[in-house]
Amino acid sequence: MQSPLFGYTEVQSADRYSLQNERLLRVSLSGHEDVLARQGSMVAYQGLLEFDGEYQTRGQRRDRARTGEGLDLMRCSGDGTVFLANLAQYIHIVDVDHQGLTVDGQYVLALDSGLHWEVISVDSQYGVSGSGKYNLNISGQGKVALMTSGQPLMLQISPETYANADSDAVVAWSSSLRVQMQAQTSSSGVWRRRGNTGEGWELSFMGQGYALVQPSELLPPQNAVIGGGAAQYGMGQQGARGQNQGNIWSN
Repeated sequence: MQSPLFGYTEVQSADRYSLQNERLLRVSLSGHEDVLARQGSMVAYQGLLEFDGEYQTRGQRRDRARTGEGLDLMRCSGDGTVFLANLAQYIHIVDVDHQGLTVDGQYVLALDSGLHWEVISVDSQYGVSGSGKYNLNISGQGKVALMTSGQPLMLQISPETYANADSDAVVAWSSSLRVQMQAQTSSSGVWRRRGNTGEGWELSFMGQGYALVQPSELLPPQNAVIGGGAAQYGMGQQGARGQNQGNIWSN
């Protein structure tokens, strides 16, 4: 049998985490600790591996119920190699150090089992749903595989070069940064999009570190009437957070 498909055979690597291609992650488990991966993200594996649902602490379950933020993980263990992907999104390998990483949980594909994560709240004058209100703070030393819809932009933040970004386009940032959610509107018009520009809530980053932004935002809520009701602001079960779960932009 002959085919150009044979040009897509496994890319060998001595690294624990490596990219088979820009949308497919290869993780070696032989001689390494377990890896925690997004539930359902395994597309193939080689060797003797086991996949088990990852236990969540009572605090993690409570935070998930209160905020909607968290991680649905499976534990991958054994001797072999596993390939992970999610809806053909772009994958990026990040080293987490003492500074920590803050990330929207929907963009986490995999992480070292030795890392710790907890839900945190971003400072906001108004309670709104969407990326940025609640996020995950990942701490410890290890690697995290993140996903983006399209090739992202990495913003370098310093005391001289602070930056703002649309809250629905932000994927992750250095935990050392000072972050505030804001809308450039008066309080009486806070629930309106910014005039006729289509722009709304944003995250303001200050300090020293990095912010990762993807070239897409949350899609309009599925099955919601745009222009009326709370759903257009991303709130509730009919909002972007409630209705976009499961599509290519939010998984």
